[in-house]
Amino acid sequence: MLSNEKLKYAIALSRIAGVGDVIAKTLVSYCSGVENIFSKKKSQLLKVPGIGPILADAIVNYTDFSNEEKEIAFLRKHKIQTVFFTDANYPLGLKQVSDSPILLFQKGELNLNEGRFISLVGTRNATDYGKEWTSKFIEEIAAYHPTIVSGLAFGIDIAAHRAALKYGLKTIAVLGHPLNTIYPGQHRSTAEKIIEQGCLLTEFSTLDEFRKENFPERNRIVAGMCEATIVVESAAKGGALITAEIASSYNKDVFAVPGRIGDQYSAGCNYLIKQNKAALIENAEEFVQVMNWQSDEKKNAPIKQRQLFPELDANEQLAVDMIQQRETIHVDELMLQLKLSSSQFAAAVLGLELKGVIKVMPGKMYKLN
Repeated sequence: MLSNEKLKYAIALSRIAGVGDVIAKTLVSYCSGVENIFSKKKSQLLKVPGIGPILADAIVNYTDFSNEEKEIAFLRKHKIQTVFFTDANYPLGLKQVSDSPILLFQKGELNLNEGRFISLVGTRNATDYGKEWTSKFIEEIAAYHPTIVSGLAFGIDIAAHRAALKYGLKTIAVLGHPLNTIYPGQHRSTAEKIIEQGCLLTEFSTLDEFRKENFPERNRIVAGMCEATIVVESAAKGGALITAEIASSYNKDVFAVPGRIGDQYSAGCNYLIKQNKAALIENAEEFVQVMNWQSDEKKNAPIKQRQLFPELDANEQLAVDMIQQRETIHVDELMLQLKLSSSQFAAAVLGLELKGVIKVMPGKMYKLN
């Protein structure tokens, strides 16, 4: 977690008009830390790719950090955690995409990199069928212990959160507003339960304006941090389709539940399937098969069997055991956990690839064959 001093500059950087997520990350890199950005001269900032005279002036002239200091006091008072994009606990799925937020605000104790993350999204005007399908799907998938991610909105979102709570799963509500309020207000009690069994997550501080554009923007967090997105019901246009499109652009798996031809709130799902932008899914069993998941009861058997393979050396076996625990793991995280030298790590993963034990997934993710 950032110190108060660094956090002050991180919040300020996120508030400067014209400095988006990509440019902000470039600035942090070029200046060797967010705390160094605001002490740079204009001539130095102009050397940073993407920084022109207007942005350079905006940064140099940003000298009053009193609002940021008040924001930090609010965060500490309400035990809100901050997650900077360079932190180890920043979601690995989001680290792999260029336009992810530089700073996240988290209410609730939840490891953002532990286990599987899937999102269920859909229309705010969900039918009884859509809500029932969502609840049944989550009940059936509970044995695999995924964390359920959605947006706390009416309809499919809230149905997904409540089903996750009911069946003992962790759940994350990604908000399009700061953590000093809950929208819609009718979901406040559910939000309080989510804090106990997961977390609320947002990129917006109380210094940010409450804009309707915030809600489509937060969809990239939902899509980016999850290995799969499931669209349950959606009209021909809507936030759920935006999330699906973003997930597809991130090389994530996208699924859609088919509906009746001519049904207003199935038009979006049917479109995704028809355009091959989403795989058709009817139940949890199909989803698990496509994702190649194993329940806890089956997890340990492959480990015991692989330990008998004489062709695996010690480092290869360590890698297999780590990947087995995580199902999928990013190459950087695997190297960090194994604590091997670069040459040892490269030899181990190359050997496993050649032996057909592991395969490389999009986004530099490894999984067992």
